[in-house]
Amino acid sequence: MPADPVLVALTPEGEGLGRRLAGALGAELHVRAPRGAVDAEVRQVAPHLRMLFAARRPILCIGAAGIVIRALAPLLSDKMSEPPVLAIAEDGSAVVPLLGGHRGANALAGQIGALLDTRPAVTTAGDLRFGVALDAPPEGWRLETPEAAKSAMAALLAGEGARVMGDAPWLAPLPAVRVEGPSGPVVVSVGAHPPLIYRRQDLVLGVGAVRGADPDAVIALAAQTLADAGLAEGEVAAIASIDVKADEAAVHALARHLSVPARFFDAATLEAETPRLTAPSEVVFAEVGCHGVAEGAALAAVGPGGHLVVEKRKSAVATVAVARLGEAPRQGRSRGHLAVVGIGPGDAEMRTPEASRLIASADEVVGYSLYLDLLGPLIAGKPRRDFPLGEEEDRCRYALERAGEGMRVALVSSGDAGIYAMGALVTELLARADGLSPAARRVEVVHVPGISALQAASARAGALLGHDFCAISLSDLLTPREDILRRLRAAADGDFVVALYNPVSRRRRTLLDRAREILLEARPAETPVLLASNLGRAEERLQRRTLGTLETDEVDMLTVVLIGSSQSRAVDSGDRSAGADGAWLYTPRGYARKGREGTTE
Repeated sequence: MPADPVLVALTPEGEGLGRRLAGALGAELHVRAPRGAVDAEVRQVAPHLRMLFAARRPILCIGAAGIVIRALAPLLSDKMSEPPVLAIAEDGSAVVPLLGGHRGANALAGQIGALLDTRPAVTTAGDLRFGVALDAPPEGWRLETPEAAKSAMAALLAGEGARVMGDAPWLAPLPAVRVEGPSGPVVVSVGAHPPLIYRRQDLVLGVGAVRGADPDAVIALAAQTLADAGLAEGEVAAIASIDVKADEAAVHALARHLSVPARFFDAATLEAETPRLTAPSEVVFAEVGCHGVAEGAALAAVGPGGHLVVEKRKSAVATVAVARLGEAPRQGRSRGHLAVVGIGPGDAEMRTPEASRLIASADEVVGYSLYLDLLGPLIAGKPRRDFPLGEEEDRCRYALERAGEGMRVALVSSGDAGIYAMGALVTELLARADGLSPAARRVEVVHVPGISALQAASARAGALLGHDFCAISLSDLLTPREDILRRLRAAADGDFVVALYNPVSRRRRTLLDRAREILLEARPAETPVLLASNLGRAEERLQRRTLGTLETDEVDMLTVVLIGSSQSRAVDSGDRSAGADGAWLYTPRGYARKGREGTTE
């Protein structure tokens, strides 16, 4: 579903205009130095705009267009995926779509222009001349030949005439000869250029499949069924099935093949369609609780005003049926989606675009309060569920169950969610399956990497992880103390650079001292040590120590401790603002020796 737009006001005058527009547009209001309550405060303009862009949020910036252009320039690459971006003069005298004109920017500009009684500065030629974007048909239509849109519009702008066969009222502004044609696609021909073929998406493909069905076989059955009925794949608006198939790979492969959503209904809803089925099956009822899946799902989706156009077709692994939408179609439920997201150290600039996008598109975010607070404007106004430390399993179960309700959920961890965080626990709960509802076990789970504390710390100080390294958590809440000591001895024996996570807690103050003693047995007291706290946040602090001078009392729960190998070095940078206390820390990999001895590869 389209993301809600964000009004970003950069000046006090812009804030006033933003407050006028926010309610009318259903937009969030983000303001630099706000004078009143807003959804989010803009602290740094360029990073803020880049964060919203990476999350694919429509951006309505009340300020200079040049600021927006310079901020977003490094991110511009694919016009098909970029969100709408507009610049609005702070006095409301100009509205300029900058990006995503045919993906909502021009429409937003028209809406804002009407509110401000000003003409939007639309620059896309087709919209200016004809008020039509050939490559962006309205909802409910699909362009089957998108590659032909550019040349067709260029020819129209050059004065060539067009021929439109079929009924499509939204193409009325085109200078074209209208030709009545048989029911079917709408075809726009411009001279000798390849034709544009538009199809109305008013079919739902109902699907049933055996567990583990071959996706290619299901796709082939659907394609043959449509072709035999004289129907096109481009006419399909959605795939529908029973909820127990929400995790069936073949069903989702078919939806991806057709570029349409997959929707699911419970058995009771499908059973209510039994009077409309052509061949109710007691065998199917005994198996899943309804008398037909393919026809039942198709009919449930198209609503009481819809009807079957292709009765159930069977293969060895699947059944399909086709129904045409009525006046009151039903959406069904999406397959639940859980994104297990690592947000990096905290700063938005150190968060991956994929993480930002999945958090922004989530219906709800779940996590430890501090980590959710770090997301700031990215989750402004979004439902959130905060859990304290110590309730990690409850946190993951809640996220899975909410996703099982058909929601898109983001479960947030700092750093990388797969490193001492929620990624492993979510996977473990799914593997154990105890206490989880069937719906929660069927959700789609994606794991999104983030910059871990050990990476951020090493990079801030140079390249302490330049050679082999390991990470060890000193928390003995879940790991026996003796196992931790055994791993420390192995790291010392292997001469690894060691990243120590959870080095201390309020009650646990001795394991860091023991780790220091074990490592001192195998490497010099002068071995460089880096203490890194609050990475990527305003309170960030880097301190350089040595293994011999490391003191437990200057380490807290928000610190990651990096201890070099016997080969690690500290080099004075001559710049007190660089590295850690003016030094770069690094671990050589052996390039100098390679240079002396020559390559052996």
